Amino acid sequence: MKFLKLIPIIFIFLGIFPSSNLIYAEGQDPNSYKVLSNNNKKLSIKNVQAYITEGDTFIEKGNFDEAKSSYDKARNLAKQLAGFYRDLNGAFRGLDSRIPDETGEKGRESIRIWAESNARLVALYKRRNQPEVAVPLLVEIIRLMSPKSSTGKEAYKDLIQLGFVETPYRGS
Repeated sequence: MKFLKLIPIIFIFLGIFPSSNLIYAEGQDPNSYKVLSNNNKKLSIKNVQAYITEGDTFIEKGNFDEAKSSYDKARNLAKQLAGFYRDLNGAFRGLDSRIPDETGEKGRESIRIWAESNARLVALYKRRNQPEVAVPLLVEIIRLMSPKSSTGKEAYKDLIQLGFVETPYRGS
């Protein structure tokens, strides 16, 4: 028993300090630990924008099938993100106002980019002379952004141009 008490004294005398082998935490950026806050992750608004940019590049090269695929990916991801942010917003409403504020802002951005991806698909379908596929997307843009927004007004003008509706919108 006395021998066990002597072990630390022997280590100190010999210069063997167990604390020298300890590993210390590095002072890195805390955002590097937040996996989805990085730009290269799939579940983000930046990735939706990347799909739209990719689709634009395919359009410039004349590769319409690949462009449609990229715009569809952008649309689906934006729709998914908007739903997630809406659900979080509702879950935390009345509990912590900061969370609905943040998720509301991100949700609005998701909806805006969802409408943007719809508009790119509409342009592609109009170019391919497929108005029957463009009409539901235009109606969705108006529903998402409201008829009063510039995007909604533009979508309604496209519906008139395609002959789906005839009455011009005179709203403010």
